[in-house]
Amino acid sequence: MWSADIEVKAGEIIAQFTANGRKVATAESCTGGLIAGALTEISGSSAVLDRGFVTYSNEAKVAMLGVETATLVAHGAVSRQTAIEMAQGAIAHSAADFAVAVTGIAGPSGGSAEKPVGLVHLAAAGRNGALLHREMRYGDIGRSNIRLATIRTALDLLTQIAQAE
Repeated sequence: MWSADIEVKAGEIIAQFTANGRKVATAESCTGGLIAGALTEISGSSAVLDRGFVTYSNEAKVAMLGVETATLVAHGAVSRQTAIEMAQGAIAHSAADFAVAVTGIAGPSGGSAEKPVGLVHLAAAGRNGALLHREMRYGDIGRSNIRLATIRTALDLLTQIAQAE
């Protein structure tokens, strides 16, 4: 179902987190649950994936993750600040040790000069207070390719934050 590189990376995360007794949560907007889907493609993922939040609307981000309405008003859904609050909210509303969050513009519409199609903000948070953010500008490479690129980056961030502990 997934490309080999995504399956390999997801498998590495499941193996690493299982060995360390760690749990993960996802908070997804533009990927619509695909990061959790990639992780659950791997046998044994039930020992690692605590839950996934698909928060496509601003209302869902507020209700499910505790993203501040003021953050959305001031910075928009596709912003560093929102991605960070999503990741921290996923930690706060789960039993996960680490969470990854993504929010972006997958297109083909919805972009602007300031926030073009292909802009994605990703954040990873740890229950220990660790925090990472990455802004990606994949370009207008098509909706599916933007979403797949986002999954790859999100899995890399999960690996990176877990190793930083």
